[in-house]
Amino acid sequence: MNENEIYEHINLVLADAPRNQYTAELHVQMIKYADELKNITAKEFCEGVNLRQSFGTEFSKMRNLTQRLKAAGLDTDLL
Repeated sequence: MNENEIYEHINLVLADAPRNQYTAELHVQMIKYADELKNITAKEFCEGVNLRQSFGTEFSKMRNLTQRLKAAGLDTDLL
């Protein structure tokens, strides 16, 4: 899946997320695609998914968290 396809998928999933689960779903998607998006900036991610720039901090946090979760056994392909 290329970068634009990932952004499209994330947008579709977020559009279907219940309002009270939007941020949680966003975090899951950030973790799921952290490896594929490892070479982009937080700003580029926000632009790609049409998010406010303030979500860039969340993207950076989730990308860092992903490495710890994977080291503990998380298989991001199952998300």
